[in-house]
Amino acid sequence: MAVGALQAVSVADRGWLAASLPPRMLLDGRGLAPDDPAVYAITDFTRDYPVTVDPERSIDDALLEMIHLGVRALLVERERRLLGLITSYDIQGEKPMQFLLSSTFGRHEDLRVAHIMTPWDRLRALDWHALESARAADLLRVFESSGLTHLLVIEAGSGARVLVRGLASRARLLRQLAHLRRTG
Repeated sequence: MAVGALQAVSVADRGWLAASLPPRMLLDGRGLAPDDPAVYAITDFTRDYPVTVDPERSIDDALLEMIHLGVRALLVERERRLLGLITSYDIQGEKPMQFLLSSTFGRHEDLRVAHIMTPWDRLRALDWHALESARAADLLRVFESSGLTHLLVIEAGSGARVLVRGLASRARLLRQLAHLRRTG
């Protein structure tokens, strides 16, 4: 076999007893200054695969998945079509009780993601091209003025083509800004 040829090997045979995962991306957890580019504060789906959930999944299972993955929001999709967004705040807040009181459902365990998610037509978004020239402080002002916890990042293509380029999280932005104050 030629040197450098690609082949599958046994991890046990190589003596690799344990391994760790690399950071999701270079910028994760990096402190941000208010004048740093806002794109450093988003999850860019050209680098990180979006975390999604089926609308028929139970809200309890969706919350467990969020905890397991260390995220606070899941994109709701079916057959590569984005239907909405659900956050841990949605699941742990008033939405489940409000839905139960206004529906024929009687038990929390019966609630599905589709029942309490924010549907596509009610989501708020940032334009990717505008975000590219924005600063972290600009993004923080948008979150503060909107009161939202998450914003989609949309990249409009030619014609009617719309790509969900990423997701901005208020909590992540605040952590990154606070990290710099603690270490800087």
